[in-house]
Amino acid sequence: MKHQGKVAFITGGAIGFGYAFAEALAEEGASIVIAEINMEAANAAVATLVAAGHRAIAVDCDVADDVAVDNAVAKSIAEFGGIDILINNAGLHLTKYNQPFSVLSRSDVRALFDVNLMGVVNCSVACLESMRSRGGGNIISISSMAGNMSSSPYGVSKLAVRGLTIAFAREFADAGIRVNAISPGLIATESAIADLPEAQVEMIVNQMQAIHRLGAVPDIVNMMLFLISEEASFITGETFKVSGGAALSV
Repeated sequence: MKHQGKVAFITGGAIGFGYAFAEALAEEGASIVIAEINMEAANAAVATLVAAGHRAIAVDCDVADDVAVDNAVAKSIAEFGGIDILINNAGLHLTKYNQPFSVLSRSDVRALFDVNLMGVVNCSVACLESMRSRGGGNIISISSMAGNMSSSPYGVSKLAVRGLTIAFAREFADAGIRVNAISPGLIATESAIADLPEAQVEMIVNQMQAIHRLGAVPDIVNMMLFLISEEASFITGETFKVSGGAALSV
């Protein structure tokens, strides 16, 4: 198994992309930390992983709170010995945050940036020394094709994730840490499909995308697995669009 003996810290790991990442990494031998604000869902996810024969724990973690993140990372290190893989998956993303800056309340904008931007900063910095002590590691952050448009608070927050990916790739390089991001397009997750009108989904698939099907969670999981693999050992600081061609640009 490719990741036997490694430890993966996954924020927002109880459902959606997060749980899919956890399951895929567990199947490749990694020990899993589900870092969640929703501990009921986190405990249920861990129970499922453990029942399947995997090593996993849940830690209470509000990514916007640097002290909570530091404590969650410390608990993970105490349990598993260190961290090798960080997936910055937690984020606020509903259409509520796609309203203009002049419409969305300042408190909502601040909450969005605290999670989507500072959450990436808090978790990446918190995991740095453990990764360094283990000879390196991988950080994967989840951006969005909305970051290529940058016309809403949500889009700007995901554009910032691309910037952080470049910054941390440079800052953490001497520690042997590669830092990359994935920018999903429209993916058929339960939350995404429930949040968007059917007509908008059809427009994105049939008019914006070059590949006329809904994206699937395995499309994103497969990119994550590639980016943390030795096959991607010469790749860092990049954000990879997985959007069926919807976010193509020169």
